[in-house]
Amino acid sequence: MATVTLAPMEGVVDVYMRDMLTRIGGFDLCVSEFVRVSQHLYPASVFHHLCPELKQGGQTAAGVPVHVQIMGGEAQVMAENAAFAAELGAPGIDLNFGCPAKTVNRHDAGATLLQWPERLHEIVSAVRRAVPGNVPVSAKMRLGFSDKALALDNALAVAAAGAGKLTVHARTKMEGYRPPAHWDCLRPIRERLDIPVVANGEIWTAADYAICREISGCDDVMVGRGVIARPGLGREIAAARKGQPSTPALDWPDILSLITEYRALIRGMDNPPREAGRLKQWIKLLGRTYGDAGDLFLKIRRHDTPDDILRDVERARADLPAAA
Repeated sequence: MATVTLAPMEGVVDVYMRDMLTRIGGFDLCVSEFVRVSQHLYPASVFHHLCPELKQGGQTAAGVPVHVQIMGGEAQVMAENAAFAAELGAPGIDLNFGCPAKTVNRHDAGATLLQWPERLHEIVSAVRRAVPGNVPVSAKMRLGFSDKALALDNALAVAAAGAGKLTVHARTKMEGYRPPAHWDCLRPIRERLDIPVVANGEIWTAADYAICREISGCDDVMVGRGVIARPGLGREIAAARKGQPSTPALDWPDILSLITEYRALIRGMDNPPREAGRLKQWIKLLGRTYGDAGDLFLKIRRHDTPDDILRDVERARADLPAAA
């Protein structure tokens, strides 16, 4: 059965955003922000910080599983940390071979590894051997580092090493997040692999999902920026893939209520400047879908506290036209 996965986005899709988006609905799986491993085995506190759901059965309050993503270039260290994450209750392990950040790539991790299919195979094999058989191991990669020449070789290496699923962001590292996503390049991978291939990149609407599925041949999808900009996207795609009537998009009053809810959730950070930053970040991203969010962002962008931001959110709610 096709699945919709909430993407890992460092500094964006944290425990609070996962909680809210999975309660809106449509998601079958989440992947945590990456745990960057290098030279040693991390203590439980590191995993609990990035994936607090480990303390509640490895799932969000809505019951959606959260797989722990780890990233690094040393096979044995990756294996040890993956095994420990599984011991802590991770319902699955995902390996990051797609992060394009320069600081990550300079330290032998993320998308830089896509230059060596044999290294992907070594890392995935080590993790698969270390993790109990009942805990799935998956990987996420891009189409390549500077070009797409090794896309299929990398995908085959991951699958041959024992991964049960592969997510492919349909761009190279050098292409970053610039449109377009090359959905057509996913089809050869999908046709050669015997494991599920999950499409990722530039899916902003349910219509985008339908086009991506037709071009790539991938039924499974992972969405990140699209659902941050359109919080109902998960359930819209879920309805489309099941052939159900279109789910109504969330309207602006709904979004204002969600912003208020998110503000309450992120009190758990106990860090007002950081909370204000997260609110401004999200409201700005919402502007891609909701013009009113762009107007709201102009009003709140210089606020330093979450309470100041919330006051403008409440003013926006008060200014909404009365229901007929």
